[in-house]
Amino acid sequence: MQITIFGSPKCALHNMDPEHPECPQRLHQINDQFISSGLEYILQFQDAKPVQKRILQLAHDSDYVETIFAKAPKDKDERVWLDDDTIMMHHTLSAALHAAGAAKEGIDKVLEKDNQVAFCAVRPPGHHAGKDSASGFCIFNNVAVAARYALTQTGIDRVAIVDFDVHHGNGTQDIVEGDDRILFCSSFQHPFYPYTGEGPTADNVKNIPVPAGTKGDAYRELVAPWFEQMTAFKPDLILVSAGFDAHAEESLGHLRLVEDDYRWLAMQIKTVADQHAKGRIVAVLEGGYALSALSRSVVAFLKGILEAN
Repeated sequence: MQITIFGSPKCALHNMDPEHPECPQRLHQINDQFISSGLEYILQFQDAKPVQKRILQLAHDSDYVETIFAKAPKDKDERVWLDDDTIMMHHTLSAALHAAGAAKEGIDKVLEKDNQVAFCAVRPPGHHAGKDSASGFCIFNNVAVAARYALTQTGIDRVAIVDFDVHHGNGTQDIVEGDDRILFCSSFQHPFYPYTGEGPTADNVKNIPVPAGTKGDAYRELVAPWFEQMTAFKPDLILVSAGFDAHAEESLGHLRLVEDDYRWLAMQIKTVADQHAKGRIVAVLEGGYALSALSRSVVAFLKGILEAN
């Protein structure tokens, strides 16, 4: 099995504010942890190219995409607020295009041959970006773009998306709900930002609200039905919105997961991928702001994939 890490130096140039938690240091810390863990010797690394507008428009309204391009600051001192948490500066559009491009290229990579995995260490994250809206640090929905690209451009028939970020993937649900080619499984602290995800949904959406303070054993029991549902769905490809902000060390969330829980999640996902998707997984970084916990959790997740092989 081969794991390819997709990223771009452009993603580290996006810097909303020196005090903003969604900061360039997130990627630097992950890269440092690859080295200190020894994983860098068995991983492949590849720079991503920017995604094309026509690929973004598979998931986002065309007018929204054009608006983001039009609003992108040209001056290094200019800032454009898209919502209370999401700011564009002059490197932001390039970073967002490379982040979505990494997810698209991850699809291309894992379809080259069986038992391929891609992890996209990119920012800005994406799962709060809806069809026509930016929010929660997110501009383009990297995973939803990748899912629609796979379904419309590659011959893939069914895609499962697993989102274990501490926040509900409301943007992803907005884009994929009702699309029976996609099974969307999202766990999230509730009640918590963005205060969505509870209540009736289309059959292809499997939301699991999780109470604050939940630890690993209880969390695993809550999400265990996902893997039966995914097995029944028989996906050709599994995408992961890999947010690590449910970690116990996070100040922006109140769940109590640890590295071994992310390792366990990876092993369950890889088992289903091996059964039905020829081992093909593309994971894309979402949240995770306690830098040491984030980087340790990414490594644990990748080790879980390797151990399940």
